Amino acid sequence: MRSGKEYCEREESMSDKILVAYGSKHGMTAEIAERIGEIIREAGFTVDVLPANRAGKAADYRAVVLGSGVYAGMWRRPAAKYLKAHEAELAKKPVWLFSSGPTGSGDLEKLLSGWNFPGGLRAVAERIKPRGTVVFRGAFDEGKASFFEKWIMKKVKAEFGDFRDWPVIETWARDIATTLKVT
Repeated sequence: MRSGKEYCEREESMSDKILVAYGSKHGMTAEIAERIGEIIREAGFTVDVLPANRAGKAADYRAVVLGSGVYAGMWRRPAAKYLKAHEAELAKKPVWLFSSGPTGSGDLEKLLSGWNFPGGLRAVAERIKPRGTVVFRGAFDEGKASFFEKWIMKKVKAEFGDFRDWPVIETWARDIATTLKVT
Protein backbone atom coordinates (compact mmCIF):
# COMPACT_ATOMS: atom_id res chain seq x y z
CA MET A 1 0.00 0.00 0.00
CA ARG A 2 1.30 3.45 -0.89
CA SER A 3 1.73 6.07 1.76
CA GLY A 4 -0.13 9.36 1.44
CA LYS A 5 3.14 11.09 0.60
CA GLU A 6 3.92 8.69 -2.25
CA TYR A 7 0.41 9.13 -3.62
CA CYS A 8 0.68 12.94 -3.48
CA GLU A 9 4.09 12.93 -5.18
CA ARG A 10 2.75 10.69 -7.95
CA GLU A 11 -0.32 12.87 -8.43
CA GLU A 12 1.78 16.03 -8.43
CA SER A 13 4.16 14.69 -11.09
CA MET A 14 1.24 13.52 -13.28
CA SER A 15 -0.34 16.97 -13.06
CA ASP A 16 2.63 18.47 -14.88
CA LYS A 17 3.05 15.75 -17.53
CA ILE A 18 2.31 17.03 -21.03
CA LEU A 19 2.09 15.01 -24.25
CA VAL A 20 3.20 16.44 -27.57
CA ALA A 21 2.21 13.86 -30.19
CA TYR A 22 2.58 14.15 -33.93
CA GLY A 23 2.13 12.56 -37.33
CA SER A 24 5.10 13.12 -39.63
CA LYS A 25 6.15 11.49 -42.88
CA HIS A 26 9.60 12.94 -43.55
CA GLY A 27 10.48 14.28 -40.08
CA MET A 28 9.72 17.97 -40.60
CA THR A 29 6.61 17.97 -38.39
CA ALA A 30 8.49 15.85 -35.84
CA GLU A 31 11.02 18.69 -35.58
CA ILE A 32 8.20 21.16 -34.92
CA ALA A 33 6.81 18.87 -32.20
CA GLU A 34 10.27 18.54 -30.63
CA ARG A 35 10.66 22.32 -30.47
CA ILE A 36 7.19 22.75 -28.95
CA GLY A 37 8.13 20.13 -26.37
CA GLU A 38 11.42 21.88 -25.56
CA ILE A 39 9.67 25.21 -24.96
CA ILE A 40 7.05 23.64 -22.67
CA ARG A 41 9.79 21.68 -20.85
CA GLU A 42 11.75 24.92 -20.30
CA ALA A 43 8.66 26.26 -18.50
CA GLY A 44 9.02 23.50 -15.91
CA PHE A 45 6.77 20.73 -17.20
CA THR A 46 7.56 17.10 -17.85
CA VAL A 47 6.99 16.55 -21.57
CA ASP A 48 6.76 13.42 -23.69
CA VAL A 49 7.26 14.09 -27.42
CA LEU A 50 6.17 11.01 -29.35
CA PRO A 51 4.89 9.90 -32.73
CA ALA A 52 1.11 9.61 -32.40
CA ASN A 53 1.23 5.87 -33.06
CA ARG A 54 3.52 5.43 -30.03
CA ALA A 55 1.83 7.92 -27.71
CA GLY A 56 0.17 6.56 -24.60
CA LYS A 57 -3.31 7.15 -23.31
CA ALA A 58 -4.41 10.76 -23.22
CA ALA A 59 -5.68 10.05 -19.68
CA ASP A 60 -2.05 9.78 -18.51
CA TYR A 61 -1.40 13.45 -19.28
CA ARG A 62 -2.51 16.78 -17.90
CA ALA A 63 -2.65 18.29 -21.39
CA VAL A 64 -2.08 17.22 -24.98
CA VAL A 65 -0.61 19.02 -27.97
CA LEU A 66 -1.33 17.05 -31.14
CA GLY A 67 -0.21 17.90 -34.64
CA SER A 68 0.39 16.53 -38.07
CA GLY A 69 1.90 17.23 -41.41
CA VAL A 70 -0.80 17.88 -43.99
CA TYR A 71 -0.93 15.99 -47.27
CA ALA A 72 -3.72 16.67 -49.76
CA GLY A 73 -5.62 18.51 -47.03
CA MET A 74 -5.49 15.59 -44.60
CA TRP A 75 -3.57 14.77 -41.45
CA ARG A 76 -1.25 11.77 -41.37
CA ARG A 77 -3.18 8.64 -40.39
CA PRO A 78 -1.49 8.09 -36.95
CA ALA A 79 -2.37 11.60 -35.74
CA ALA A 80 -5.93 11.39 -37.08
CA LYS A 81 -6.35 7.98 -35.44
CA TYR A 82 -5.08 9.30 -32.11
CA LEU A 83 -7.50 12.23 -32.20
CA LYS A 84 -10.46 9.93 -32.89
CA ALA A 85 -9.45 7.11 -30.52
CA HIS A 86 -8.87 9.45 -27.57
CA GLU A 87 -11.70 11.90 -28.25
CA ALA A 88 -13.56 11.29 -24.97
CA GLU A 89 -10.47 11.80 -22.83
CA LEU A 90 -9.18 14.74 -24.88
CA ALA A 91 -12.51 16.51 -24.37
CA LYS A 92 -11.81 16.54 -20.60
CA LYS A 93 -8.44 18.29 -20.71
CA PRO A 94 -6.56 21.19 -22.29
CA VAL A 95 -5.75 20.33 -25.91
CA TRP A 96 -3.97 22.24 -28.64
CA LEU A 97 -3.90 21.15 -32.29
CA PHE A 98 -1.43 22.14 -34.98
CA SER A 99 -1.00 21.40 -38.64
CA SER A 100 2.24 21.74 -40.55
CA GLY A 101 1.24 22.47 -44.03
CA PRO A 102 1.81 24.80 -46.82
CA THR A 103 5.22 25.33 -48.27
CA GLY A 104 6.05 28.44 -50.18
CA SER A 105 7.00 32.00 -49.49
CA GLY A 106 3.70 33.60 -50.45
CA ASP A 107 0.97 34.95 -48.21
CA LEU A 108 -0.07 32.20 -45.79
CA GLU A 109 -3.80 32.93 -46.15
CA LYS A 110 -3.55 32.63 -49.93
CA LEU A 111 -1.52 29.43 -49.65
CA LEU A 112 -4.18 27.94 -47.37
CA SER A 113 -7.04 28.97 -49.70
CA GLY A 114 -9.52 28.86 -46.81
CA TRP A 115 -8.22 25.56 -45.39
CA ASN A 116 -7.78 25.58 -41.61
CA PHE A 117 -8.26 21.97 -40.45
CA PRO A 118 -8.91 18.60 -42.13
CA GLY A 119 -12.60 18.37 -43.00
CA GLY A 120 -12.86 14.74 -41.92
CA LEU A 121 -11.65 15.63 -38.41
CA ARG A 122 -13.45 18.92 -37.93
CA ALA A 123 -16.43 17.43 -36.06
CA VAL A 124 -14.13 15.55 -33.66
CA ALA A 125 -12.10 18.70 -33.01
CA GLU A 126 -15.26 20.70 -32.35
CA ARG A 127 -16.39 18.15 -29.74
CA ILE A 128 -12.96 18.24 -28.07
CA LYS A 129 -12.99 22.05 -28.01
CA PRO A 130 -9.24 22.65 -28.30
CA ARG A 131 -7.75 25.70 -26.59
CA GLY A 132 -6.02 26.53 -29.83
CA THR A 133 -5.72 25.35 -33.41
CA VAL A 134 -3.02 26.66 -35.71
CA VAL A 135 -1.52 26.02 -39.12
CA PHE A 136 2.24 26.52 -39.39
CA ARG A 137 4.18 26.87 -42.59
CA GLY A 138 5.76 23.56 -43.43
CA ALA A 139 8.88 22.16 -44.98
CA PHE A 140 9.41 19.61 -47.69
CA ASP A 141 12.89 18.39 -48.57
CA GLU A 142 12.99 17.50 -52.27
CA GLY A 143 15.69 14.92 -51.53
CA LYS A 144 13.25 12.97 -49.34
CA ALA A 145 10.32 13.19 -51.75
CA SER A 146 9.19 10.21 -53.78
CA PHE A 147 8.69 10.46 -57.53
CA PHE A 148 4.92 10.69 -56.92
CA GLU A 149 5.33 13.45 -54.30
CA LYS A 150 7.53 15.44 -56.70
CA TRP A 151 4.89 15.03 -59.41
CA ILE A 152 2.13 16.22 -57.05
CA MET A 153 4.20 19.21 -55.90
CA LYS A 154 4.73 20.20 -59.54
CA LYS A 155 1.02 19.78 -60.35
CA VAL A 156 -0.14 21.97 -57.45
CA LYS A 157 2.73 24.43 -58.03
CA ALA A 158 4.00 24.02 -54.46
CA GLU A 159 7.58 24.82 -53.52
CA PHE A 160 10.14 22.54 -51.93
CA GLY A 161 12.12 24.04 -49.08
CA ASP A 162 11.93 24.89 -45.41
CA PHE A 163 9.35 27.60 -44.79
CA ARG A 164 8.80 26.95 -41.08
CA ASP A 165 8.62 30.15 -39.06
CA TRP A 166 10.35 29.14 -35.84
CA PRO A 167 9.58 32.36 -33.91
CA VAL A 168 5.84 31.84 -34.61
CA ILE A 169 6.06 28.19 -33.49
CA GLU A 170 8.00 29.13 -30.35
CA THR A 171 5.58 31.91 -29.43
CA TRP A 172 2.65 29.49 -29.77
CA ALA A 173 4.43 26.97 -27.52
CA ARG A 174 5.21 29.66 -24.92
CA ASP A 175 1.54 30.66 -24.91
CA ILE A 176 0.62 27.04 -24.18
CA ALA A 177 3.13 26.89 -21.31
CA THR A 178 1.80 30.16 -19.88
CA THR A 179 -1.78 28.90 -20.06
CA LEU A 180 -0.80 25.65 -18.34
CA LYS A 181 0.90 27.54 -15.52
CA VAL A 182 -2.25 29.50 -14.68
CA THR A 183 -4.79 26.67 -15.05
